[in-house]
Amino acid sequence: GSHLADRLVLRGDEVVVVDSFVTGRRSNIRHLEDSPGFQLVKHDIVDGLPAMGAFDVVANLASPASPDGFASLSIEILDAGSSGNRNLLNYAVDCGARFLLASTSEVYGDALVHPQREDYCGNVDPAGPRGCYDEAKRFAEAMTAAYSRRKGVDARVARIFNTYGERMRSDDGRVLTNFVTQALDGRPITLYGDGSRTRSFCYVADEVAGLLAVLDGHIVGPVNVGSPEEVTIREVAELVRKLTGSTSSIVEVPLPAEREGDPQRRRPDITRIEDGLGWRPTTSLDAGLARMIESMRSSD
Repeated sequence: GSHLADRLVLRGDEVVVVDSFVTGRRSNIRHLEDSPGFQLVKHDIVDGLPAMGAFDVVANLASPASPDGFASLSIEILDAGSSGNRNLLNYAVDCGARFLLASTSEVYGDALVHPQREDYCGNVDPAGPRGCYDEAKRFAEAMTAAYSRRKGVDARVARIFNTYGERMRSDDGRVLTNFVTQALDGRPITLYGDGSRTRSFCYVADEVAGLLAVLDGHIVGPVNVGSPEEVTIREVAELVRKLTGSTSSIVEVPLPAEREGDPQRRRPDITRIEDGLGWRPTTSLDAGLARMIESMRSSD
């Protein structure tokens, strides 16, 4: 969200950020607080929205998203995807604003189709440890589609695949931050299982460019926004060790119960956004990860 705010301010938009800071950090946007046309409102969208004036765009990027939060913040996640998203949709209706929902590749669950296309309906366990996040985003998509059909909301939906980059919390429990923190500390890099699961990581600057392409574009309905560069988690661990210059060992540990249901493979089919909106990520994993590592080193 802070990176999207950067880009919007840079292009001359007036931006109001609403954040409860349950998982976000004010330091991520502090550099924007004195910018003309920028305003911060500390508030939880689940509690409704204060009067803030009229907007051309309402964008919902609000939800805890780390696997570590699926147990400790499960109800908050479900609230954000249901009542929180509806509050934002109502605000968009009142303003006549375009609405952007930041959805997720998690709507595909442990996919039985590879790569994942937008017309794949997914393989999700609603009662599993990841169900709170998966189903919150699926419900948010359904609510957004209903508002589009019944209330005429001009809606856009971006399904974000694994995003990484500067400003991530080192303790947020995601695989890249875990690996980088362990490598920089000289601790063993831990793989859940044998490391054969795959992910497709998109550098944050590319991801934001993709979100803006969806927001400003003509495509109605879900659009995958992610990198088609698929890597195994073991390959990622080895790359982190190389880029950090670490001597950390790579060790396999059993998959903990809270990680049950982790998708085996993940890679987006980006034909829709590439052909329709001309977007494709340009930052390699090596280059983006090097920037992230330097940022995490500097913050220590």
